[in-house]
Amino acid sequence: MPSEDTGPASQAEAPLAPLPELSRGELFAFGRRLADATWNLGLPRWFWPEGVALIGLADFGLIAQADDFRRVKDWADVMLASAHTIEHVNDVTPAAAAATAGIDPARLARYVEWVKLAPRAPNGAIEHWKHGLWADTMYMVGVTETRLGAITGDPCLVENAARQYIAHAQVLQHDRKGLFAHGSHRGETLWNFWGRANAWAALAAVEILDASRTLGLTPQTSPALAEVRQRLDRQLEALAACQPEHGVWDVLVDGQVETAGLVETSAAAGLAAAMIRSANSPKDLSAASIGVAGRLALRGVLAYIDAGGVLGRVSAGTILQLIPFGYAVIRSDRPQLWGQGLALAAVSAALVAGIEP
Repeated sequence: MPSEDTGPASQAEAPLAPLPELSRGELFAFGRRLADATWNLGLPRWFWPEGVALIGLADFGLIAQADDFRRVKDWADVMLASAHTIEHVNDVTPAAAAATAGIDPARLARYVEWVKLAPRAPNGAIEHWKHGLWADTMYMVGVTETRLGAITGDPCLVENAARQYIAHAQVLQHDRKGLFAHGSHRGETLWNFWGRANAWAALAAVEILDASRTLGLTPQTSPALAEVRQRLDRQLEALAACQPEHGVWDVLVDGQVETAGLVETSAAAGLAAAMIRSANSPKDLSAASIGVAGRLALRGVLAYIDAGGVLGRVSAGTILQLIPFGYAVIRSDRPQLWGQGLALAAVSAALVAGIEP
């Protein structure tokens, strides 16, 4: 097409080769470097980048029996004592980290109450912005509901997250491809298959399924779970089919010509976590190919972590884009908290699964 801008793609750096298989001790060491670098970046706000980073820190701290777990709780204690307001779905995410780290769920009740009143699209999906649905919301809200639900034993919170996942997927998951678009605007889905949007969607689904097992929910007692599982399987199979041999997908995962060769690591980290967790759970679909894809993505991501523990080639904070070229902004000049958190999520998933990537 004459309107296609392939300039950034033509200048893309060659992708790094994935790391060889690592021992469990080496994987712990990567997690430690990532965690230390994340704390050094500072966590100044109660907002989604900090939330994603802190979820990763809490999960890794729990697995590694490290001080990160206590530090997340201390951070949340201080922040909850401040007078911050809840104005957007992105203000909800840190509550998931706070709950994971052991903050009293009663102190987090106002985040759940805000979600109940958040503006919705006609099909019931929470709007990310007015007249717009984003895949981001599936995770930013869903991870808080699922973790609080699992901790408090409240199945309604997990079922709410499942309904939100399905309502978003009805709009954003491509019927034929199985991949997720980043978002919609005024009822029109913009079919740009952004990698991090697919990571948010996949992680939201595995959080729902993991929390449901904790509470003993089944597709028979909670019918929405069967649809969540089916949609997740379709998505992960599609992603495995288009994964490059070096493990890290382009910023738009379907090989779109305007971003071909522009690898982006935060999406691969989030997808590695989702794939490893999905393959490690009981299910009807054979998990072998998904597990292999998840481990390859993790090995690919680890190649982009520098000696100081910072993940490179993470895309900038990204609003909904009208054209594929809009997703081409990759930041190698500065660390991003969401990249750190998603990398920690991938390392933690591998450690929980007891695998060596």
